Amino acid sequence: MSERKRRSQPTMRDVAEEAGVGIGTVSRVFSNVGAVAPATRERVEAVAKDLGYRPSALGRDLKRRSTNTVGLIVTDISNNFYGEFAEGVLATEKELGRHVILCASGEDAATEREYIDLLVEQRVDGIIAFPTGENLDAWEDARRLGINIVLADRELPGFTAPSILVDNVGGALALTEYLLALGHRRIGYLGGPSQLTTGSRREEGFRRAHVDVGVPVDEGLVVRTRFTRDTAYASAIRLLDSRIPPTALFAANNVLGEAALAAIRDRGLRVPDDISLVMFDDVPWARLVDPPITVAAQPAWSMGQAAARLVLSPDGTARSMTLPVEIQIRRSAAAHFTQTP
Repeated sequence: MSERKRRSQPTMRDVAEEAGVGIGTVSRVFSNVGAVAPATRERVEAVAKDLGYRPSALGRDLKRRSTNTVGLIVTDISNNFYGEFAEGVLATEKELGRHVILCASGEDAATEREYIDLLVEQRVDGIIAFPTGENLDAWEDARRLGINIVLADRELPGFTAPSILVDNVGGALALTEYLLALGHRRIGYLGGPSQLTTGSRREEGFRRAHVDVGVPVDEGLVVRTRFTRDTAYASAIRLLDSRIPPTALFAANNVLGEAALAAIRDRGLRVPDDISLVMFDDVPWARLVDPPITVAAQPAWSMGQAAARLVLSPDGTARSMTLPVEIQIRRSAAAHFTQTP
């Protein structure tokens, strides 16, 4: 046994680590909610006894008690979109007399799992999350223990839970149609991972707009990347350095848009004189740069408000919601005239 565990009161996390199981399994053993294999139960109980772990009364009575606490797992709190969403959640839960535990996963599945375990251990009444697309078993454990789950901005394949989404397809379709109407035929697409709801649906809208006007998508100009600034910047440079570069760029969120704008400037190009740029997401810098960026604006605060009200709805009453986006036409895209011989 470690010195740390000898010196301090052991926690459910300590038992899970020593027994080699998830924290949800430990919680099921002591709350008697959900099935646990007999051998696993014996191992968990033996480890708990060895560590001197004592489950709280709250842990044994999970189904009938409320902590008036909600967990919120975002990906990057420095991203304005997640900040506004969190503000919507915090303001609404305060109004409803609840507390919020805020976590940031950094799009890392292992970190997400740690936070799910932490929130289960804290006995939150509900969790609002931007899922990484993994940890299905941990999410199932949390739900079996009576914790309400609401997914934000994304859906989790294989896991049925109410979600708060925006019209990703429609917003991407409208932005792409705008560029096509301006005469652009080589539009670069800088998008997120296809396994994420936002990644797949925004790309779907981009492609559908091309189909609608009979313009083929140049697959060499479609790049999927992580939502991190360094990788997004490298991907944007790759697009700009194409043998025949695009005349316009569609960035699928504000991090990708920031990276695209930095790459454009570092290549000595001007928006929109040399290349047009549009972006999914509206953030303060998009209005402050010169020229300001044309965007599909998401109602981030309203999404947070809706999620906060939805997460503790009575069983069976929570329904998924899709909110509209608003296209804000600014000055970052210009007409392009194809030269003929």
